Parts: sequence; C-alpha cells; structure tokens
Amino acid sequence: MKKIGIVTSTRADFGLLLPVITALRRYEKEGIRVELVVTGTHLSDKYGYTVTEIENSNVRIDVRVAIPVESANAMDISKNQAETLQKFTKLFMEKMYDGIVILGDRYEMLAIAIAAGNTHTPIFHMCGGDTTEGAIDEWIRHAITKMSYLHFPTNKESYKRVIQLGEDPDRVFNYGSTSIDNILNAASLNREDALKSIDIYDNGKYALCTYHPVTMEKENIKEKIADFLNAVTAFPEIKFIVTKANSDQGGEYINHLLEQAEEYIPNLYLYSSLGIVRYLSLMKYSEFVLGNSSSGIIETPAFGIPTVNIGDRQKGRLQSESVINCDCDTKSIINAIKLAMESGFKEKSRTVISPYGDGKTGKRIAKKIIEIMQKGKINLKKKFYMIDDQI
Repeated sequence: MKKIGIVTSTRADFGLLLPVITALRRYEKEGIRVELVVTGTHLSDKYGYTVTEIENSNVRIDVRVAIPVESANAMDISKNQAETLQKFTKLFMEKMYDGIVILGDRYEMLAIAIAAGNTHTPIFHMCGGDTTEGAIDEWIRHAITKMSYLHFPTNKESYKRVIQLGEDPDRVFNYGSTSIDNILNAASLNREDALKSIDIYDNGKYALCTYHPVTMEKENIKEKIADFLNAVTAFPEIKFIVTKANSDQGGEYINHLLEQAEEYIPNLYLYSSLGIVRYLSLMKYSEFVLGNSSSGIIETPAFGIPTVNIGDRQKGRLQSESVINCDCDTKSIINAIKLAMESGFKEKSRTVISPYGDGKTGKRIAKKIIEIMQKGKINLKKKFYMIDDQI
C-alpha cells in the first residue's frame, strides 16, 4: 500500500490543502492511504486551537504533532524549528511515507522539509515559485522548492520561476490555486448567516481584514498598527472584521495591540480564526478586503471584491487590477479605502479575471500525485535543469 502524508500547520494552509485532501482520499479505495498530519498553531489555544475547525469539517485527522509556536524573537523561531525538525524526523522514520504534501513557505514547513530530506521522503510542494519580497517567506519558499520532487505552482509566472531554479519541467505542473476551488465550493453561507455566525446582527457595511508581520522589515510594529487602526477609526460607518495575525515573529505582539484596540474602537471586531467557510463567505459579501495577507491577492479578486493591500509583504505576487497597493501610513490607507469604495472601482473589480485557475486544481494535483506514485519508485537524485531562451 502506498502511503501519503499531508501536513497542515495553520488555518490558512488547511484551507488551501482541503481540496487536495478531499481529492486524494477518493483514491483510498484503490489501495492508497492518505494521512492528515496536524501541527503548529492548529494545536495552540493562543491561535484559536483551529484543529477544532478541521474536526468540525469532518476531515479525518490521523496524526497530531505538537510543536512550540512562540514568536517574540528570532531565538523563539529557531527553537521552534529545531524541535519541529526532531519531531518530524521521528515521525517520517516511523511512518515511512511514500511522499508528503506540504504547502508554501512558513518557517516550520522549512524544518518539516528538512526532516523529509533527511529521511529520503519525497516532497510534493504546493505554491512554489511565488515572490513576496517583504517577508521571510520569500527565501523559505524557494529553499523548499529545491528540496521538493513535484511542484504545483499557482500561476504561469511562478511556474517559470520554479524551472528557473533548476527544476525539471516534467515535474512542474501549473494547475492554478486551490483557493479558487474553495471559492466555488466553500463560500456557502449567505450574508446574513455569515454575519450572525460571528454575532453581528445588523446589515451594515463591513470589510474583512488581516495584518500579518512583515518579517523582512525592522520598522516599528506598534507605529504601523497605530496607522492601521487610525484608518479603521476614520470609517465609523464600516465594521472592520479582523482576523488575528499568524505566528511569524511579531505576530503575537500585533495580536496584543489588536486586542487592546478592540476595547476602545467600536467598529473593530477581532477573531482568532474564522474558519474557511465563514472567512470566504464573509469575503464574498464584504465591501473590500484590507491588510497584507495573500488572500487579498489570490482569493478576493475571484469574488470581484476590491483589495487594499498594505505595504510590501505581498510585493512581487501576480496581481489582478482589483488590488490597490498602498503604503503603511494612515493617509495612504485611508486614500486606498476611499478608492476601493468608489462605485467605478467596484464595477471594475467585478469584471477582473483571476490568473489563478478555474476551480479544478485539487483534482488535478491529486491525479498527478497518484499517477507519479503508481509508476514506481521516485528517484530523488535530481539533475539541475538548465533553461534556454525559450522558457
């Protein structure tokens, strides 16, 4: 029996992995075992203990691996990676997976990828080749690409970058982003029910927001969050539904500042996690999406909703015309929000075409993984692929 592990460490990557998990598990009746490994902030009360969202979605959890998620400074991150490396090396030695599916660019995924490399476990990597110049994710993502055997970038530009990194085109497959799959299938709540699910009972205007640390910058986080909050208070007629920051270095401090702000800003509503169904359903009916999360770049345009993208965290990602980029200061954010609220820009946003696929990505990724695995043993002795001018 062939055995595949799928590793999820955050609320964000679980949502993107879900279409692949669902599609791969359809092959279990054909002698394939697909195990979901849950780790990271999923198992942390501080970050909402989001493993319950997986349980509530009736997705089978096979393994739970608790790792530290403290993120106050660089030493915390390094300690987290060290323990993650040890625990996942042990897991992969015990499970002997024929391959693991991992996504993206988080620091714990780098440690998990190293553990896979040390145990000769093939890596099937999703979302490689993207560029995010303002985040540590940039170099982590490319490092994981070089450790991986199969590659599933989300767009043509990322596909070319993976090949430019020396990966053979025969192992790189541009099937789009699973976020589009989710938009077509997971945004199932109507506007009223989505708002009621977070205890908001009026029908007023609202925006969906996430502000993560910009890990490649040393600027004052407190000042940036103050600018963000000043912009929020400038629009008292809009409810700002804010999800907490991730566990990157500085995320814990951002959440502390947001928790304090919720006490005195009446139109700010803060949540540890919304879950994929509520998050996408709320996005679908929002006035705009605000912050520096990749969801504003990838998912939001597919709904025809404007995005106000703050700062450089997502700089370099392929963007739609519905994305408004602005600086981190209050004035820039306010001006960008005003543009997003203009009827002409809203109409323009409704007509954009997403560059991230057609909603069938999960099925295509699963089919390719099964096809490769059924061919026999994977040869991890990769040759460096040299590009020519035609790539």
